[in-house]
Amino acid sequence: MTAYLVVDTSLTNPELYEQYKLKAKPMIEKYGGEYLARGGKLSVMEHDLWSPTRMVLVKFPSAEQAEKFYRADEYQEILKISKLSADRTVFILQGV
Repeated sequence: MTAYLVVDTSLTNPELYEQYKLKAKPMIEKYGGEYLARGGKLSVMEHDLWSPTRMVLVKFPSAEQAEKFYRADEYQEILKISKLSADRTVFILQGV
């Protein structure tokens, strides 16, 4: 069943974050992921629980594959760049 990696990102160092983006994309593709949205224009209609800032949406073939990607040792190394350059909320959402 399809799953989505959903990321809300507040950039603290945009220049450094560019390095993360360059390295993360091939890893996402390696695990069968496909970017559906990557920081595009955001129109927030309601925000009682959460005020998103910069959203990224990645489609994976399954939640298991999305988790494999996120937990991969190679990605964990790349993730260190993100943690130095952004504050994030990340979750995996199973599709229908």
